[in-house]
Amino acid sequence: MTDLLLKNARPWTPGEPLDTTDIAIADGRIAASAPVAAQVIDLEGAIVLPGFVDAHCHLDKTMFGGPWTPNTGGRTLPGRIANGEGRRGELGLPSPDYAANLLGAMITGGTTHVRSHIDIDPEVGLRGVESVREAASRHAGRVDVELVAFPQGGLLTRPGVAALLEAALQDGVEVIGGLDPAGYDRDPAGQLDLVFGLAERYGAKIDLHLHDQGLLGAWEYELIIERTKAAGLAGRVAISHAYAMGGLEADHQRRIADALAEAGVAMITCAVGGAPVVPVRLMAEAGARLAIGNDGIRDLWTPYGDGDMLRKINQVGFRDRLVSDPEIELALAAGTHGGAAVLGLGDYGLAIGCKADLVAVNASAPAEAVVSVPQRRLVVKGGAVVAASGTIMPR
Repeated sequence: MTDLLLKNARPWTPGEPLDTTDIAIADGRIAASAPVAAQVIDLEGAIVLPGFVDAHCHLDKTMFGGPWTPNTGGRTLPGRIANGEGRRGELGLPSPDYAANLLGAMITGGTTHVRSHIDIDPEVGLRGVESVREAASRHAGRVDVELVAFPQGGLLTRPGVAALLEAALQDGVEVIGGLDPAGYDRDPAGQLDLVFGLAERYGAKIDLHLHDQGLLGAWEYELIIERTKAAGLAGRVAISHAYAMGGLEADHQRRIADALAEAGVAMITCAVGGAPVVPVRLMAEAGARLAIGNDGIRDLWTPYGDGDMLRKINQVGFRDRLVSDPEIELALAAGTHGGAAVLGLGDYGLAIGCKADLVAVNASAPAEAVVSVPQRRLVVKGGAVVAASGTIMPR
């Protein structure tokens, strides 16, 4: 491992001044001073951000880098699920090659940590887990990938899925997922009993897709908060999408945000289509954890996406009407420190002693970087330069 000295950098930490300084990296971590033999890179005033954290994507579904495939999934959740399952065989999904292609793009964009939901059902079994692990191994040392065992086609309504989810956890998958306990499985208590029970048995984290909107979705938040508190799982539970949160009355939103903060339950927003985003300012004011993810990228659900977390942070800020610099930086914090909190990364950030995962961008201010989405000047993972100016470094 080569030690680094990044000269004339402007490191960004939420709430702290953006001053020009040198960043020393030794043994893969940010250090108080650089060794004499360190490689020196002059960043010429570039802003340095901690590596982006994509807290919600679907690497097993992607066809990134493959031939153009017209989307035929329609607009309903059941239709998209059926289309994804029905066509994956003909298209060679899940594919380690496509997943590796997408990870490569994420790396050049400065993403250093990824949480990927993996479809688990009787037809595909654990092949998605195997494929994504293979893709991640090709980029070992460039990006860390955490997996979620995800019952995309239903959990209680589909025989055999519960046993497969448990097999995935036994195989080392770190997170157990769920899908609309009320709206899709139509048995919220039953699904949450199963998911929380598996999490407690295997020491897994929980990440639940929740598309249900209105008062139904809000009621499910309350159920998840109650289960989290009862199980003592603060800091280990996340609600992905959480569409209902963006459409509720302001007082109701505030009550939920306060309850999330008290229970240690996070939300993850993806700015998908016209679906509501989780209100960024409200979550910050309440002290509730918020992260950001790309969701589906060039797959049978959507033809859109490029894996660029800075662009996704831009979309969240635009959709939530964040216009002042401090507001825009709240979205940036969600796409970095917020995701790190959800994944449980204890050594994340730009302080001395943190793991040296960082990205440099040319911009006058962090808010400008979010709005302009410039090419990443330099990406460092574990103290090593892994990408520069849009290109992955050879090993």
